[in-house]
Amino acid sequence: MNPASDPAEPETERRPKYAVPAVEKALDVLELLSAQAVPMTQAQLCRALGREPSELFRLLSALEARGYLRREESGGYVLTLKLFELSRTHSPHEQLLRAATAPMRELVDSIRESCHLSVLHRDQLLVLAQVDAPTSIRLSVEAGSLHSAVDTLSGQVLLANSPDDERDELLSRRAEFLRKSADERATFIAMLGRMRQDGWGYAENARFVGGRDLSVPVGNPLGRTRAVLTIASLKGTHTVHGDLFELLPGLRKCAEDIGRIAGIG
Repeated sequence: MNPASDPAEPETERRPKYAVPAVEKALDVLELLSAQAVPMTQAQLCRALGREPSELFRLLSALEARGYLRREESGGYVLTLKLFELSRTHSPHEQLLRAATAPMRELVDSIRESCHLSVLHRDQLLVLAQVDAPTSIRLSVEAGSLHSAVDTLSGQVLLANSPDDERDELLSRRAEFLRKSADERATFIAMLGRMRQDGWGYAENARFVGGRDLSVPVGNPLGRTRAVLTIASLKGTHTVHGDLFELLPGLRKCAEDIGRIAGIG
């Protein structure tokens, strides 16, 4: 596990070296109200955050004046839709694409294999970006194309790293899953569990003979924006890497870089 993401690490050690207390207090308030999803009074916020009333009074007034909070008649504070409106100003897919461009190009130049970045979109796998290997024979997946989230490795890794209720709801709508027998469904769910535990997925001959895919998740499984990064390779005498697993550390680093730059790591 990356030490920077270790939940056991003290909070003070994970904070930036040059902290801005006022900004951190404001973010603490916004994140707490988002997590609780119920009105909270100033006193409740102080207790939950371990702050003195004098620390939060002016802060809450400023956030309310700027439209981020609304105080109800009960005295409790709730989030307004302003953060949602700000988030909708730019497409998360566009931001993810910008974050992924340089790391993906660097990865492909290093490993000389093609890779693509995908997300779930309306119950299907949407390929956001594709970077071709700098070789005469390569496997390419068209950016913008839609594929089954059940029958592709990329889709399976995304499902494996989604909350169980979201995963089950999607699967309940997909004919590819529903046509499976009860035993096959159980086997499929167990496979997703192993992928989540391993932190990667691998498949050979899944879509056609000679195809090899190695996938890792991008982003926090509990976050709103999740993606998957996949190396797609053709097996044969021209193959650059006989064993794709030797590329797993580089693939993981690329996924971590994308998540960090996009702010979804």
